[in-house]
Amino acid sequence: MEEEKTKISPKEQKIRKITQLYYSRKDIQKAIFEFSKNREVVPRYFEFFGKRPDSLQYPSDIFELVKKGTTSFHCSEEIWKNPLNLSIEMNEKNLNELRDGWDLLIDIDCKWFDYTKLAAKSIIQVLKNNQIKNFGLKFSGSKGFHILIPWKSFPKEIGGVPAKNLFPDIPRKIVSFIRFESEKELKKMLPEDFYEQFREVKIKKGIKCNKCSEIAKEYYLTKFFCSKCKIGEERKIDLENKQVFKCPNCGKEFDIQEKQLFYECSKCSINSKQNPNNFSRTFEVDLFELTGLDIVLVSPRHLFRMPYSLHEKTALASIVLEPEQIEKFNHKDADPLLISKIKNFLPDSEEGEAKILLTNALDWAKQNQIERGEKPEKITGKYSSYKPMNLKNISDEQFPPCVINILKGIPDGKKRALVFLINLFRNIGLEKEDIEKRIFEWNKKNEPPLKEGYIVSQLRWAYQRKPRMPQNCREYYQGIGVCQPDVFCLGIKNPLTYVSKKNFQENKNSEKRKSKDKIKEKNE
Repeated sequence: MEEEKTKISPKEQKIRKITQLYYSRKDIQKAIFEFSKNREVVPRYFEFFGKRPDSLQYPSDIFELVKKGTTSFHCSEEIWKNPLNLSIEMNEKNLNELRDGWDLLIDIDCKWFDYTKLAAKSIIQVLKNNQIKNFGLKFSGSKGFHILIPWKSFPKEIGGVPAKNLFPDIPRKIVSFIRFESEKELKKMLPEDFYEQFREVKIKKGIKCNKCSEIAKEYYLTKFFCSKCKIGEERKIDLENKQVFKCPNCGKEFDIQEKQLFYECSKCSINSKQNPNNFSRTFEVDLFELTGLDIVLVSPRHLFRMPYSLHEKTALASIVLEPEQIEKFNHKDADPLLISKIKNFLPDSEEGEAKILLTNALDWAKQNQIERGEKPEKITGKYSSYKPMNLKNISDEQFPPCVINILKGIPDGKKRALVFLINLFRNIGLEKEDIEKRIFEWNKKNEPPLKEGYIVSQLRWAYQRKPRMPQNCREYYQGIGVCQPDVFCLGIKNPLTYVSKKNFQENKNSEKRKSKDKIKEKNE
């Protein structure tokens, strides 16, 4: 028994001494339980999280979990109809059906706690400037604060779409807007010797956007190629992305054909490919990074520490605060053994209270062009207007059943179908604009659709090369459930052959009809 105790670190021993005493309090249990309703809740056992999904059924569940070793509780920003129905296999459509709403959570973190306070105050001022009166504020338990705007505050429909289905896109736009506006407020609060204090820190080093002085993000424009299928794609890859990309046709890992480093400013939507002279190397102090205003990205099923949960590293509680308490707040105030008054982290906000904030954020996002993939990128390339066949009067009736079935939208095999459609359309001689229009219209019918950026990269890749022949019939199209041969398919091995033969036959029949009509008119 003594040997087991020696294996536990002093930090873990400290928090485990507190947990049972602290979480046994009925008011603490109630505060955690009330906030947990309709949320995914995941316990943490000092160094690792418990199973997902999970939720709390009764306040007493909290102490039962603590007796099994739980040290803290974490929950979702999203509000669910039944959190226990969540699954990692769920696609976007399934999640939208299960999601009932979402809270907007802003996470502020900084190495220097005095500047974390200033960051929190600047964000709160932005909320007030945008008519937000009711919001939750709590200490994170370590070095930062969490600010929450409840789901109740937001309009339930945006542009004719249920707002609950616009997670995480809309929250990300709002957070980006708050981040931008809070910089202005923060500069008013900084001490005169701010830059002198951090002269040696040099946090902001990298590539600077000369237009707005923001540090640019670095990416690789990577060209992938499958040596087996002779197809590839082009992607914008974050430098830290270790994901392995595979051929959508055969599943083989892509070879990297070319890798080009470039910079992009998310604030101005400028990259070094478009304007290389807009970027320069810098070693200045980064206001956002220094003060914790590089706000955590909102993401599906993201968890955050629940109000009044303990923090494993500090053994402090994530207590709820009033905005006026920020200035004088210190870590001792979050001592779990000294907490007396429990406050509600989820305020009773007014319906539609965040409408002005939302409108201003969306206007700002549109003006600054930070929406990604809103419009298909104009695509060019050496073979962008390549027309290998001279087919006339092409119509959908001349497509084989497999193509017609694909164009209705398919649940599986969308990436393979995309490569097929691009090659088919280019081979039959469709104009580039028509190809792009048809591809994006088709994608809207898919459940769920492919990401627009992926389609753009596939088109860009294709336009750099001559089109390939589509895959031969049967197995390839049977694999995605679209092969339903008709009478005309007999003896034909490739969809392109089907189109060209049917097109030739229909044009020939049309000429015969015209010829007969002329003879008939002449005789009359």
